Amino acid sequence: MVEHIDRARLDTDLRYRFDYLSKFINFTSNDITALNTFAKIANPFIQSVAEIIYDKLLHFDITKNHFLRTTHDFQGTMTTDENQLTLQSEQILFRIHSIRKYLCRILRQSTWNDAFLEYISNVGKIHTNSAGTHSIDVDYIHMNALFGYLEHVFIDGVLNNDEIDGTLKKDIIIALNKVFWIQNDFFSMHYIGGSKKENNAK
Repeated sequence: MVEHIDRARLDTDLRYRFDYLSKFINFTSNDITALNTFAKIANPFIQSVAEIIYDKLLHFDITKNHFLRTTHDFQGTMTTDENQLTLQSEQILFRIHSIRKYLCRILRQSTWNDAFLEYISNVGKIHTNSAGTHSIDVDYIHMNALFGYLEHVFIDGVLNNDEIDGTLKKDIIIALNKVFWIQNDFFSMHYIGGSKKENNAK
């Protein structure tokens, strides 16, 4: 029997959207268990991953320039010269800390409840121009590339971790793949939604 999916509701109901995605890619409690298991040994890995990610972002001027902008949540000393911006600059250290917290929460979350879905949705929304004063406003191409790179770094890290046996490695990698696709969707829906609103306003 074909299951009906309400197209309009996908854009207005996070739980409904998540449930549809979960059914489609078969994201289950087993995946969450694999992520939670990985979380128990992942802290040293996450510490280095955060720096690897920002090193990549600082490698290109088009992504590096985003960190020269003042954001609502950063209260430290801003480096405004692109040539002086490094991993040790205050605004980069602040963001490294933020992404570490995000990655830890993604791995440790044992119940994907409505509050957590709202959290990963807001992570996406603030990177668009739809979050008001909280907006970072990054073009989607850069976010999409970042998720591709982030997944690659995670998979490489899991494969090279001698503390994880072969079966668990497979389970963790499959779970990570699903999580990054779900998070990427929760990003893209805000970009697509914002684009629709702009087109309707014309």
